[in-house]
Amino acid sequence: MTYTARDEWEKHFSDGRGFRQVGEREREILAEHASAPDGGGRALDAGCGTGELAAYLASLGYTVDACDFADSALARAREEHTGVEGVRWLHLDIERDDPAPLDEEGYDLVVMRLMYPFVQDRGRIVHGLGERLRDGGALVVITPVAETTPEERRGIALDEDEIAVLAAGWETVERLDADGLAVLVLRGPCHASTRAVEKRPTTAHALTGALAVVTDDAGRVLLGRSRGGMLELPGGKTRGPEDFAAAAVRELAEETGLVADPANAYVVTMLVDDSHGIPRLTAVVRITAWTGTLTDAEPELFARWEFFDLHALACVGGVFVPAALAIDSVWPGVIPDLPPVVSYPLAADRPPVPGEPAEAVRLRQAMAQTVIDGGWAPSEPVRDALRTVPRHRFAPEASLAAAYDGGDRAVITRRDETGTAISSVSAAWLQADMLEHLHLEPGAIVFEAGSGGYNAELIAHAAGPVGRVVSVDIDPWVVRRTRAFLAEAGSGRVTVVEADAALGAPARLVPRDGFDGSMVTYNCWDISPAWREQLAEGGRLVMPLEMGGYTRAIAFERRGEVLHARRFTYCGFVRDQGQQARPAPVVPLLDGALALRFDDGSAVGTQGLEEALRGRRHEVATGVTMGANSYFGSLQLFAATTLSGFCRLAVHQESAEAVTGIAKDRDAPAILGEASLAYLIHVQTKDSDRREDKGWEWFAYAFGEQGPELAERLVATVLAWDRHIRAEANDEHADPVLTVHPAGTPDDALPAGDVLDKVNCRMVFRWPGRDVVLPGPVERPVADAVAEGV
Repeated sequence: MTYTARDEWEKHFSDGRGFRQVGEREREILAEHASAPDGGGRALDAGCGTGELAAYLASLGYTVDACDFADSALARAREEHTGVEGVRWLHLDIERDDPAPLDEEGYDLVVMRLMYPFVQDRGRIVHGLGERLRDGGALVVITPVAETTPEERRGIALDEDEIAVLAAGWETVERLDADGLAVLVLRGPCHASTRAVEKRPTTAHALTGALAVVTDDAGRVLLGRSRGGMLELPGGKTRGPEDFAAAAVRELAEETGLVADPANAYVVTMLVDDSHGIPRLTAVVRITAWTGTLTDAEPELFARWEFFDLHALACVGGVFVPAALAIDSVWPGVIPDLPPVVSYPLAADRPPVPGEPAEAVRLRQAMAQTVIDGGWAPSEPVRDALRTVPRHRFAPEASLAAAYDGGDRAVITRRDETGTAISSVSAAWLQADMLEHLHLEPGAIVFEAGSGGYNAELIAHAAGPVGRVVSVDIDPWVVRRTRAFLAEAGSGRVTVVEADAALGAPARLVPRDGFDGSMVTYNCWDISPAWREQLAEGGRLVMPLEMGGYTRAIAFERRGEVLHARRFTYCGFVRDQGQQARPAPVVPLLDGALALRFDDGSAVGTQGLEEALRGRRHEVATGVTMGANSYFGSLQLFAATTLSGFCRLAVHQESAEAVTGIAKDRDAPAILGEASLAYLIHVQTKDSDRREDKGWEWFAYAFGEQGPELAERLVATVLAWDRHIRAEANDEHADPVLTVHPAGTPDDALPAGDVLDKVNCRMVFRWPGRDVVLPGPVERPVADAVAEGV
């Protein structure tokens, strides 16, 4: 009994047949090794058949989801167990259907009884079920073993090699016997770290081969588990005058039974490395269409063939080196820590390759709706882009749930050697908000600084069929990755350039009248002159700009040589890596327990400040209060752009918390005087069991002789903010009128307002209420100033 088709199983159960009954020993093992948590737990019976096991799990105290893809099995289960409470019968094919009916909170127990050998994509399914386990949960697989199963029934059993593969990567594995059945109790993360492995040395003088990269209609990649214990792509050596594409197509058919037309085979990259010192040349051939039924046509070489989710490729164990490198050439980043290789990408004119699971479609619609409901995507072109562009295909290392998170989550795609994120797919709401404020017309040509692919495709989709995007990034890895993803899932309307985006787009790609819109997707301390110069009159530049260390995504509109701010959005992005990147000068205090950050301007002297910090702390209440979930980002920006000598006081060690009242790894707006310091902090003044009933008040804390005077300046700033800028609704705080002028613009040519000078521009802020005279800066000796970069 080795059915694979659903109709065969439907007939099996409708004919009154079933499976081996759950034995007493099985029941004892489940009760002892997989008992329900105190207060009950939730279990999943995958492939429940007629429901005998699901009913038993309910008797152990579990609430059970029992799923099967055969309607006839579920009909019998409902009829035979009508009196059983706590079981939900689900018509679900765990290999092919959208898993939406499964419990979002996960399971304490997942059981696969007498059904694992019938699963085609075993690795994918086990990994996916393992991801659904709650902390401390267990996956229990109950299966016949080959040693005690007659040859003619071998298809329903597992041999020892297959059991070893199943058990790999789990934190704990218990193997028990139940009347000849193996019962595997698997716990802990199912994560067998991927590693690229070689085969035994060869006697050849050189090695050449072609590997076929094939995906199914859900976008999963085909891999075979070889008898050598590693995963491989279909492929092999060329024969005679055979070209690489033809060789890949032939090997695909010989090994897997799948048939492809050579016209749908594209050599995308040539890889050059070595095997045990022997030169090796591997052609990576992308197969864009195929037919046939997957079979193991060479069982002496491969144990089985399966389709794997891309996001799971970081934990599949050993992968043959050329296969791992070939996968990386199509989806850079999905397999970490690969050996070095020389790659020669070919400019193959190939079509995008379709394929995504139903779950991705559902999650994308849900993400889009979340963004729309939040008010971030009011226009139909942006809404349609969110619903259409496959975000997960530009972040293939992330799970579908992570890729389509509709909240504040960005998907980190690259980190530097310190672990700091340097490339990501930003939160969907923020991408939608920035795209909305480009105000694109159909056919717009747009510049993007900072690549990745997904955001560029959103822009291209919103700009319509004749729109175009020029995307520039300084990181070669990001550029390679972006081009690869666009080839797989793009519209063909995005051009990717490797260069410092601060220099703008190459002249040949700049429209005669300038870009209709420009978007920057990384934190910038300054505004590049090229971004203004390459922007059309009336065009919009949307970018995350740092002011005093606080970042806002600002939509600017070009009017002549001046950029006028039209919209501010609170945000955060990865940092600039180009020539405009500017590390903030930092002055450590108290042996590094504290630090002063001078995000704009030069660091200033701190003589005598450490002694002051060891003295009495002066505290002044502002009388300005706020409740839970109140927004005070406008206060930070107001202080940063109106207070002379502004800096930020950061706490790096717990020993400094008692001194400052600032929590470790947090910072506060601050100003300096002579051997004196003052900063703003919010202090809890009302406690409650309910968060919404808690309250805080703003205080100015100060140290040193000039501390009281500095504190009064901060108090006046908070009072002005509260009177003129703050609003009850978080999204209604007043923004400044901001204009950005070229560097070198004389003072008398600037409008009235507070001026913040950068290297390339002069920013003028006009805040509401700033016609009211606030206390002036506290005088400090000129000799205290020190060079920038301390």
